[in-house]
Amino acid sequence: MLRRTYLFLVLVRLWFALSPSYLHPDENFQGPEVIAGQIFHYPVRHTWEFTNEHPIRSVFPLWPVYGLPMLLLRWLWIGNGNDGEIPPIAVFWTLRVLMFAISFVLEDWAIHELIPSPRHRRVAVLIVASSYVTWTFQTHTFSNSVETLVVAWCLVLIQRIVENPNRSSFLASAVLGFVAVFGVFNRITFPAFVLIPGLQLLKYYWKNPLSFVILVFAGISTTLFAIALDTAFYTPHSMTWLDLIRRPVLTPLNNFLYNIDPENLAQHGLHPWYQHLLANLPQLIGPAAVLLFTRPQCSIRLYSAISGLVVLSLSKHQEARFLLPTVPLILSSIRLPKRKSALRIWLGSWIVFNLVLGILFGVYHQGGIVPAQVFLSKQPDATQAVWWKTYMPPTWLLNGKNEVLTTRDVMGMKGEILLEELEKIATCDIPADRRSNEYLKEKNGTYLVAPLSAAWLDPYLPNKGLDGLRFREVWRYRQHLNLDDMDFGDDGVWNTLTRVIGRRGLGIWRVTKSCPK
Repeated sequence: MLRRTYLFLVLVRLWFALSPSYLHPDENFQGPEVIAGQIFHYPVRHTWEFTNEHPIRSVFPLWPVYGLPMLLLRWLWIGNGNDGEIPPIAVFWTLRVLMFAISFVLEDWAIHELIPSPRHRRVAVLIVASSYVTWTFQTHTFSNSVETLVVAWCLVLIQRIVENPNRSSFLASAVLGFVAVFGVFNRITFPAFVLIPGLQLLKYYWKNPLSFVILVFAGISTTLFAIALDTAFYTPHSMTWLDLIRRPVLTPLNNFLYNIDPENLAQHGLHPWYQHLLANLPQLIGPAAVLLFTRPQCSIRLYSAISGLVVLSLSKHQEARFLLPTVPLILSSIRLPKRKSALRIWLGSWIVFNLVLGILFGVYHQGGIVPAQVFLSKQPDATQAVWWKTYMPPTWLLNGKNEVLTTRDVMGMKGEILLEELEKIATCDIPADRRSNEYLKEKNGTYLVAPLSAAWLDPYLPNKGLDGLRFREVWRYRQHLNLDDMDFGDDGVWNTLTRVIGRRGLGIWRVTKSCPK
């Protein structure tokens, strides 16, 4: 029964991995888009983290996670008789399947390794596998998802070293040195999660100095390689040894200095110190939060999660996904209720919580953005695309179309200003007798991408007159929810939910205007 349940949950995880939901722009712009531009030479957009005078994102962890699979895909693609032009959407789905695979293998394997009791291990694996965080965030290309795996395997390596003091730990120490440096260059929050578990190593390395030397050597070698890779990436010309010595790019240090400046954090939103504890953590683990405080099982996993939670709470900018590494650690450190009635209630609430949030974040959350980009990439006349009230779209999915297509993200722009901007770039309308599909033969075309819940547009969409803008709907995708379009203050709770949920979907309109003959 437990095996069948686990296999079913693995299939659920795969199903969500193959759903085009879009949880946050960072899942593209902080990883796949950067490497896709390097390997496939897609025209891409580098965000401020990479274009800043002191860049804060390292490309070192991006190459093994995304670069190697892309290189393998290109090799297989060409080896099967195709040319070197791989559709970006094929790369997108390949990375999703990859994230599913490494989550399924590495995360679940780490849970098996970290829990000695077979009975508790089976329960813990099922709880982690049934979490919507595992279904959604862990199957998306977030640096936080990678950090979750790195933290878990650092704990595994530490446990292997400590529990076998009489065995040689040379290999484990070398791997730990590499993985720890990889974790720091991936996210500077990584040390917060291994701070307490790492204290166990002090006694061991005091008695085994040679193992410590190997750990340090592996760490320093990996650090030098990572710095060289980052310096080569950010140096506008061919890097020389002099550049590496005089002007090395230290992305973790730049990231740390950026994030300790309150003025920088204010640009991304400031939160109270209890945001993670009272809001973000319950959002991630739901009913498990009750068991965390009533039936915790003390373990090094739990101490790791607590240390990470405490350190991250010191920062004034707190997003829920920053706590992803704590989720499997906490879910594997709780005990289920003993009484059958309490157990049934908890299991029922756990299933409902994860089903609701799994479908919300795994299917509907900004779910139309990726399909919309694929649609726009196939429109021969598309030269202007204005995205309103959505997340920033990943431009690398345009399949080279962005060489001629200008993408404008005007997420929070007021409606009146939006119409003024559209008036400037809208093309002239074609005669009524040629409007079936003749517009695709035009040289230029302006498209507006907006959620169907954007009721402000309603009065302007039916315009058939001679004056003003004309909107022709050419595409829509129903599995799209825009949770950033909530306006409870003006519309009220019920009206807002009716509009956002009842009118869910993303639409694309071709925008034209009347022009003098």
